[in-house]
Amino acid sequence: MEKRHATIILVLIALGVVAGFAAGLIFGESMTSVKWIGELFLNALKMMIIPLIIAAVISGVTALGDVRKLGRIGGMTITYYLATTGIAVLIGLIVVNIFQPGVGVDAVAVDDHGEKITRVTERAEGGFIAIIESLVTSNLFASAANMQVLPLIVFSILFGAALTTVPRVGEHVITFFNGVNEAMMKLVIWLMYFAPIGIFALVAARLGQAEADGGFWNEVTAIGLHVVTVLTGLGIHFVVLFLILVFLAGRGLPYLINLARALLTAFGTASSSATLPLTMECARESGIDPRATRFVIPLGSTVNMNGTALYEACAAMFIAQAYGINLGIEGQIIVFITATLAAIGAAGIPEAGLVTMVIVLNAAGLPTEGIAMILTVDWFLDRFRTSVNVWGDAVGAAVVDRHLPDIGIDESVDNLKEPAQ
Repeated sequence: MEKRHATIILVLIALGVVAGFAAGLIFGESMTSVKWIGELFLNALKMMIIPLIIAAVISGVTALGDVRKLGRIGGMTITYYLATTGIAVLIGLIVVNIFQPGVGVDAVAVDDHGEKITRVTERAEGGFIAIIESLVTSNLFASAANMQVLPLIVFSILFGAALTTVPRVGEHVITFFNGVNEAMMKLVIWLMYFAPIGIFALVAARLGQAEADGGFWNEVTAIGLHVVTVLTGLGIHFVVLFLILVFLAGRGLPYLINLARALLTAFGTASSSATLPLTMECARESGIDPRATRFVIPLGSTVNMNGTALYEACAAMFIAQAYGINLGIEGQIIVFITATLAAIGAAGIPEAGLVTMVIVLNAAGLPTEGIAMILTVDWFLDRFRTSVNVWGDAVGAAVVDRHLPDIGIDESVDNLKEPAQ
């Protein structure tokens, strides 16, 4: 996309977010009538996810050439994901212990959301073993239909690695997936011209619904310190990721500005998976090596949930404080471990953190009924933590890009450079 067009779209998306908030607050429930426009935009993004992930990962893996290099770049990527997710959870625990948002909150007064609690609880299954099992599927097409991205990524990585071992036969297949990837990125560019309208409709409709349900500001006021705690933690981690970008990737503010379209789209859609196409496009326009973009970002959209991990740590401690339960060091270590692992298993869809939240609460011995206290503002906080999730993926791609020569990947041997735009 041309720089001028990208800047115009960025400004329009920002205006769409602001206008959506204003329209939702002013016109209230009537703004739910535009929800279908936002859903249309969101579905258009989701429509591209499966073919884009498969094509991007396969072309990214095959671009590495030697299969042994896949292990090196994969090891670096997973190390980054685990480290930043752990940092995010630690920040969440520190902030929530300082603010103590749950102290003095009446945990019983909000138990009138029983149906929602039951629905969330029933969807939360397994734990660490379930995450491992989710890596492999018996039916790729069923996984694609159900937007189960993780097994598709695993298959694409293995398929791409296999193609590198059959060079003469595999060249045509690799060329095909490179072409699919290019075509998908072009579709993303076209869709971005519709983004300001779609994001406006999503924000306005959701805020209008909140006003109809009793007033958005009333919801925020009821557990305002919890909202402040989570936003503070997310803000701190956003800065930490920026420092990682500066010191480990050698990039700075220009990269953040280039990613602004993706971050605002993440805020509007509340879905890191739906934002994936634009995240990859912005990273590519920022000069990130296509091999890093195609491998790191699709994987990160599924397993690298920094914002979600931080939120779950804050929410678990908030519930413990509200119920007067003193977790202590041992209990908080359990929260640290389970929040880190549960975030890896969280889907990149709106409010998916509520599902894995039950895993954290059960592991720490906390009442799952406490989820009712945060349901009313979860949709609002979800937008911020999704933006942090996407920012973490983008920073990871930049870090891996900086260290590609260190793992033996030479620019001169890359035959899969992106074509001139």
